[in-house]
Amino acid sequence: MVRYSKLPFRLLVRDYGVDMTYTPMILAHEFIRSSIARDSDFTTCPLERQPTSSDGRQHALIAQFASSESTEFARAAEMIGPWVDGVDLNCGCPQSWAMKEGIGCSLMSSPSLVAEMVRAARSRLSPEQSVSVKIRIHKDLDQTVQWVKEVEAAGVTFITVHGRLRSQRSSTAPDYAAIKELKKHVSVPLVANGDAYTLAGVREIAKLTDADGVMAARGILENPALFDGYDATPAEAVRRFLGYAVRCPISLPLVLHHISEMTARMEGMGKRERRRLMECRDLVELIDYVEEKWGLDEGRVKVDDVGG
Repeated sequence: MVRYSKLPFRLLVRDYGVDMTYTPMILAHEFIRSSIARDSDFTTCPLERQPTSSDGRQHALIAQFASSESTEFARAAEMIGPWVDGVDLNCGCPQSWAMKEGIGCSLMSSPSLVAEMVRAARSRLSPEQSVSVKIRIHKDLDQTVQWVKEVEAAGVTFITVHGRLRSQRSSTAPDYAAIKELKKHVSVPLVANGDAYTLAGVREIAKLTDADGVMAARGILENPALFDGYDATPAEAVRRFLGYAVRCPISLPLVLHHISEMTARMEGMGKRERRRLMECRDLVELIDYVEEKWGLDEGRVKVDDVGG
């Protein structure tokens, strides 16, 4: 997700059953050339990769890059490598600006280039770290089959498939049958993506696609606790997010956007209340608003372990 999966939000969802989180899509050419871009695009903390489950499974952090050049992608992977569990190449962004830059979905017409990029990044990371790709599907699914086979042969660790064409928007249902067909042609793990809004929906997607995992994007923005079985955002999650945002600062507009998305379906959050929320001028006003609406139980906001 462009912009919306920065550190405070990633810390939040790891509290609610998420096994793997991604950074926002980072432009590799900016990341390798500018310390300002690096500081803006990526922050982390020791808590982020600590175990989150009762069986001690380590939470995984993936840095997603947009790039169209193998040396550039490999260098970005090498630079960020010490702080992540793997890197991902975005081959699915459908936005026109990405297509003009030769990144995102434009790479779906260049499997040999993507294979070269995967090999280059693989050479810069440890064997334990992953190199993955996130894709969309072609109108001719056989073209996608050949694409994933070539990229798998280059050493990709896993593949995430968003079940829509580049031209299709969210109003079009994902093609889960296409994802299931692709699963038959690869031996690496395959993750299904598209319209995951509830835990029941996640389980249904896994059943329909035979996928090894399910990724949520818009659904988890609206409900960060969906993988823990909540049908809507619990008030506790709003409080936790605000606590993380205080300790790991991001811009106020981004904080407001997250809380607006999380609370859209909560009781009492009609147009008037949403307007009040968005009119908060600073973090102090926002904290006061959240305390007024849902309380601010600091004892339940996990911020003590967040460190440099």
